[in-house]
Amino acid sequence: MSGPLALESQDGRDDTLTLRLSAAPERTLAPRTPRAPDDPVDRLAADMADQIGPAVHAWEVAALLESEGLTGEQIRERYRHQGLFSLARDLYGRVPRSFPEPARGPDPWAPDHVRCALRGMLFALPGLAYVLTGRLWQGERGVFALIAAGLLSWAWGQALSHRAYLRLVVGRREAGRTLLLGAPAGALISSAAAVAVAGPGPATLFAVGQSLYLAAAGVLLVCGRERILLATLTPLLAGTAVLPWWEPGGALRIALPTLTALLSLAVAGHCVRGMLRTEAVPGERGAGPRIVASLPYGVFGLAAGTLVVLVGRNGALAVVALTVSMGPAEWLLYRYRGLALAALRATADETGFRLRSAGTLTACLGGYLIPLVPAALMTSASPWPVVAVAALLWTALLLQAFGIAWIPAVVSAGAASAAMLAAAAAGPPDSAVLLLCTATAALLLTASVLWLLGRPTAHA
Repeated sequence: MSGPLALESQDGRDDTLTLRLSAAPERTLAPRTPRAPDDPVDRLAADMADQIGPAVHAWEVAALLESEGLTGEQIRERYRHQGLFSLARDLYGRVPRSFPEPARGPDPWAPDHVRCALRGMLFALPGLAYVLTGRLWQGERGVFALIAAGLLSWAWGQALSHRAYLRLVVGRREAGRTLLLGAPAGALISSAAAVAVAGPGPATLFAVGQSLYLAAAGVLLVCGRERILLATLTPLLAGTAVLPWWEPGGALRIALPTLTALLSLAVAGHCVRGMLRTEAVPGERGAGPRIVASLPYGVFGLAAGTLVVLVGRNGALAVVALTVSMGPAEWLLYRYRGLALAALRATADETGFRLRSAGTLTACLGGYLIPLVPAALMTSASPWPVVAVAALLWTALLLQAFGIAWIPAVVSAGAASAAMLAAAAAGPPDSAVLLLCTATAALLLTASVLWLLGRPTAHA
């Protein structure tokens, strides 16, 4: 085609859609009669300016006038126009074009403040079981057994949760079947690891209880039952609260954590049973994502657990600060996604969005890390390894939230492996070695966030 098509008849009697380019000057149509100071068409244009301004063609104005109930007689006698379309063209030419922004809808990523706070507490409160029972299983082999079981539980739980969430999109029954098979298998594997490390004994029994609780807690978190999970911790909280004033004795020190584990198992079983009672989605029994898709989440869980253990060797109470911070971390993950959508609406080019995205990342990551410095100092631990591990965890979780799983898994595993090799070669790792490994990994993940999530298409 050598030129544009004429979309309006030459004599002006027919109106068809006219293409308007944003850079083209506006077309002003002269009125059919000279305007008087009290021109009724001017008054009508002023009264209906808000409705006429957003119109992209005179036909829209004609439809608007018709909906207002104007008759042909009124148009001829009051406004001195031959008909509806003549008056519509005149009004369309008199009112400047205005295209107001649509009203903003609710933020789809608005965080649930209570839920995020509960999840932070639920990460830290189970550690009270170690306070109650620690003196009953003291010993190096017992500690190693608990660490081995805990790391495997954490890795398995991360992978299982990912797979269960994917199945939950298909249906509750499908997710329930995944949890029914996966949670007991994870508890069995981690318990077997504890037996292999420490053999039969009190520490192994405690590791088995730990594995059962973590499996049940994972089920309840996937099902969104944070409040119920907190309620199952009541015996543990009560037993720990009385320790400064009363010695409960060995029997109660064992019974209260056991009761917590049994309550969590009972509630988790009830939730899974309810999911299995829902109707199955037709054709989805054998379908589902490949198991290998959840593998990077398990690798990340194992690496993250290892790094947290290494932080604990330099300052045991620093682990408490890290675990409690997981609640604010989740809240800030939601805020990042909401602010990124707002930046997407506010920018017109990719460069502008990248700058706004970088500012959003700086604000969210800084808001997470800065409070950890005084928290770590209160535990008498060096704050910088804690901050570096926290930065690694948060940026890794942010990438995972966008479905980018292998990059955080590989980088985190590399940092954990380097720190473990340093520990094996030179004894317990000092703060400098741990800081070097984790800070390097955190910088790599931050650069990945800026590059991968700084694109508008990542948030579309």
